[in-house]
Amino acid sequence: MLATRQTEISTLSAEIFADRLGELADLLHACVAAGASISFVQPFGIGDSEAFWRRKVQPGLADGSRVLFVARHEGRLAGSVQLNLDTPPNQPHRAEVNKLIVHPDCRRLGIARSLMLALEEEARARGRSLITLDTRTGDKAEPLYTALGYRTAGIIPGFSRDVASDRLDATTIMYKQI
Repeated sequence: MLATRQTEISTLSAEIFADRLGELADLLHACVAAGASISFVQPFGIGDSEAFWRRKVQPGLADGSRVLFVARHEGRLAGSVQLNLDTPPNQPHRAEVNKLIVHPDCRRLGIARSLMLALEEEARARGRSLITLDTRTGDKAEPLYTALGYRTAGIIPGFSRDVASDRLDATTIMYKQI
């Protein structure tokens, strides 16, 4: 667990996941509403958000292939990120970053950085030496990843649809050897 004066980073276990589902759904919904490019498009309701957490995250928490980090800032759920350990048999040294999100009201407080540092520490503890991720090219998160030592492997044009329009955005594939 990593803590600053106002922010605490911890993992959320499968056992208490259901108790936090409402908070997680609210967090994701707020981020998508603010334009976060994290696989979803408008309209995106709270039910869609809950379904994502139940269908895509909860099974991985239950089988140990995913670690969910959460940030509480002044007692409020302010962010999350997932360490995806579900890699093929020929890639046991690798892990992926999934869905780094910070509530729009809590940005620019170092929360994303703290979440990523906790994720990297956990990856190391689990014997992973390579972390990969993708991010919308030019997005606010890209400089953060670069500052944390992630390198660009390449850019794929027209990779995903914008959250609020039909525009296709490029994605930047990044990695870090730890």
